[in-house]
Amino acid sequence: MNSVFGNLGIVGLAVALTVLLLVGIKGGGKVKPLGWWPCLILGMLAGSAYAAAGGVFQLVPDLVGSALNVAQGIVPGITMPAVALTLAIVILFKKLDTRQVAILGIVFWYAASGAGGLWGTLSDAIANLGQQVA
Repeated sequence: MNSVFGNLGIVGLAVALTVLLLVGIKGGGKVKPLGWWPCLILGMLAGSAYAAAGGVFQLVPDLVGSALNVAQGIVPGITMPAVALTLAIVILFKKLDTRQVAILGIVFWYAASGAGGLWGTLSDAIANLGQQVA
């Protein structure tokens, strides 16, 4: 036996992370609500799982990709690394609640994956981690 839940699968991981973010942000049960950093990391992992799971989860990558394309259309010449850096600045310096951090974590993951360099390496590492957990 290699894992607690057997073969969770990437779709199962995507569902589990989504539920964790939905109920964990607000809390109210026996466990404390998720903090800022866990929401960011879980959001990035959820984005990775959504991209790998496909199917109904492909709606999220498609929506984020469309929004990033619109941003590039509004500001001609803006590159994906610039979008990723801008999102990182907003995440780190703007006062955000945990729900906003989780959502921006998902968006940041897509921008980072298309940015290349260190951003792309980090994004690939998170994607690989998501695949290994599944």
